[in-house]
Amino acid sequence: MTTAQRSLEPSPGLKSRLIGLAVSSRPRQWPKNLLVLAAVLFSGEYHSGSSLLAAVAATAIFTLATAGLYLLNDAIDAPRDREHPVKRRRPIAAGTVPVGLAVGVGVTFSAAALALATVLAWPFGAALAVYLALQVGYSLVLKHLVILDLLAIAIGFVIRAVAGALVIEVPVSPWLYICTFLLALFLAVGKRWAELGGQAHSSAARPVLERYTPEYLRTLVVITAAATPLSYALYTFSAPNLPANHLMMITIPIVLYGILRYVYLLQNDGSGEEPERVLLGDAGILGSVAVWVAVSWAILQFGGG
Repeated sequence: MTTAQRSLEPSPGLKSRLIGLAVSSRPRQWPKNLLVLAAVLFSGEYHSGSSLLAAVAATAIFTLATAGLYLLNDAIDAPRDREHPVKRRRPIAAGTVPVGLAVGVGVTFSAAALALATVLAWPFGAALAVYLALQVGYSLVLKHLVILDLLAIAIGFVIRAVAGALVIEVPVSPWLYICTFLLALFLAVGKRWAELGGQAHSSAARPVLERYTPEYLRTLVVITAAATPLSYALYTFSAPNLPANHLMMITIPIVLYGILRYVYLLQNDGSGEEPERVLLGDAGILGSVAVWVAVSWAILQFGGG
């Protein structure tokens, strides 16, 4: 190998920083952005190549934006993360990725995503701008405010669903937004409950936990676990964009199983601190999601009016 060739290879320090940036962008969280595709599925616009392409592009843009936001969040949280038994291993907290580099890349990713979103469709760009503002506000202030931290997380998911509808210019039943909000709120409450009761509890890492009690969070779990499938049931037979024969009601037991399975894992396995690990790692939940997607697609495709 020549000297010139060796000079083109990334140095060990550069390589570790690149890996650290990739890890800090949290690829395990990216599947959340698939919610952007909900509108194209339930509106039936997946038959249109242009709409489907726009929805896929919007999902990719949201993924770029969230990757940038995770970098910014970890840069902001680095001092607290260093006092956490697990989070101190994060690349930014551990010093593998300098805070300045993380902020620079995070801002670049977010700005690029906003520019691309505006070019794709300006209403979609506006939705993404609101999402970015909400998430920055969450990282700086809202995650330290009891109850508002949970609502901010849930609203972020609703914005994803709204953005997916805006990019393909279709109306979506308000029930979809309500179901999305309640499901996200349920997951957020479960996460706080698991954090409060697990070894990861550290007031230095997440000060808002000092304002919650296990009893209060358990009550919220019960409320949201009941409200989520109820709202979904109402959606299946009242949404105007669904088949008039109410075949979507067939999927209610699938959703109910997924919710009850998650509550079971919360209470018996201590899961929930990292919802993405539960959602992607539990065979029962993965199976229910796969069956729900397959059955919903079949009903929307062949269910008729």
